[in-house]
Amino acid sequence: MSSELPRAFVDTNILVYAFDASAGVKQKVAQALLLHLWDTKTGCLSVQILQEFFNAVTRKIPKPLSIDEAAPIVSAFSTWPVFAPTEVDVLAAIALSKQAQLSFWDAMLVRAAAESRCVVLWTEDLNDGQVIEGVQIRNPFSGN
Repeated sequence: MSSELPRAFVDTNILVYAFDASAGVKQKVAQALLLHLWDTKTGCLSVQILQEFFNAVTRKIPKPLSIDEAAPIVSAFSTWPVFAPTEVDVLAAIALSKQAQLSFWDAMLVRAAAESRCVVLWTEDLNDGQVIEGVQIRNPFSGN
């Protein structure tokens, strides 16, 4: 019997808020969630998330991080289990997109979480409480 805690997949927006000084309450909530996932060693990501995070925090937030600031953050998050999709995952996400009426990118996110054996997907982009492919969607900002 495993004493391993259930894994949780983190979407790009949660990571970005944690490093966006203009995000207010969302920054504090995201930081607390990520700290919890670090402490419990239950956080998971994908290559897609790392790519999107780097692009967003160096180009899209009001006070972007420099490449030299962002690169070590990406490196640190790379120590989490990181899902690297294959062509099989792309095809499965296409089917999931049609079946669950999700955008392709949201379907890739759900596929990555499911394939990473995560029970929760932390995001603000999908419906809080919904279960897709056995993964419960959770919005850490609901009620904030």
